[in-house]
Parts: sequence; C-alpha cells; structure tokens
Amino acid sequence: MPVTTDIAATYRSPRAVMRRLLDAGRREDRALAILMGGCLLAFVGRWPALQRAATLQPDAPPLEAQIAGALFGWVFIAPLLLYGLAALSHLVARLVGGRGSFYGARLALFWAFLAAAPLLLLQGLVEGLVGPGPGLQIVGVLWLVAFGWFWIASLREAEKETA
Repeated sequence: MPVTTDIAATYRSPRAVMRRLLDAGRREDRALAILMGGCLLAFVGRWPALQRAATLQPDAPPLEAQIAGALFGWVFIAPLLLYGLAALSHLVARLVGGRGSFYGARLALFWAFLAAAPLLLLQGLVEGLVGPGPGLQIVGVLWLVAFGWFWIASLREAEKETA
C-alpha cells in the first residue's frame, strides 16, 4: 500500500497498519526510510515558524542560519535520539512481558512519528501564520495525543511477536 494510504489508515486502526508493516518482513532499509521521511516532514514543518521569527524578530539569526540549524537537528540528531528511544521502549516492554524485537520497537516508533507528521506540518503552519496562542497549543496537543496513541498501539502490536 502507498505510504499516504497507510498514514490515513493509521488514524483509524494503528494496530492493523503496524501488523501489515511487520508482516512485510524485517527490512532495516524500510524502517530507516520511514524514520527519515518523518524527520524530513518535521523539518519542513518548521519552515513557516522560522520565517516568522526571521521576519518579526529583529534580533533573530538570519533565516538561512535557522534553517541550517533545523536541518541539522531534524535530519542528523533526531534520528539518533529516536533510535535510542526505540531501544529504551523495547527494554521497558520486555520488563512488562513483551516478546517482540528491537526491530519491531523501532518500526513502531518510526511509523508513529511518520503517521503523526501531518499534524506536525499543521502545527508549523499555525505557528508560522498565527503565532503563539491557543490555536498552536491545541494543534500541539492533538499531535501529542495522535503520536502517543499510534506509538502505544503499534508498540503493543510489535511486542506481541516472538523475537
């Protein structure tokens, strides 16, 4: 199935999509592509807010410098942190009876992040066009709830597997 169809299906049934991804076999290249896709979307989602800051704040660094910093953070640092978080989540799941693998935990986290990325894009638009306020907070909470729901549901499905 196309990624966009799977993302839409995740909003209805995250466990079914995760089961389909796990049944496709262990493919580290797919997991990395999912992670990098999510990080790239998060990076692009920052652009409107960075443009707003560069335009409205006279003491802000130039837009190019802010974009370079966001690129470094989202494309180089965030993947490393997410790999570590996935490993930690698997170890915690093991403590409470999980039977999955590190790969399943990685895939669950990376997929949850990519599936919730459309809300990150919306958050970036709200931050860039409207600025700080209740709208930005609402979209941020929506992203956090969606990401948490996707991650927990996907991790539960991944940890049902035998290693």
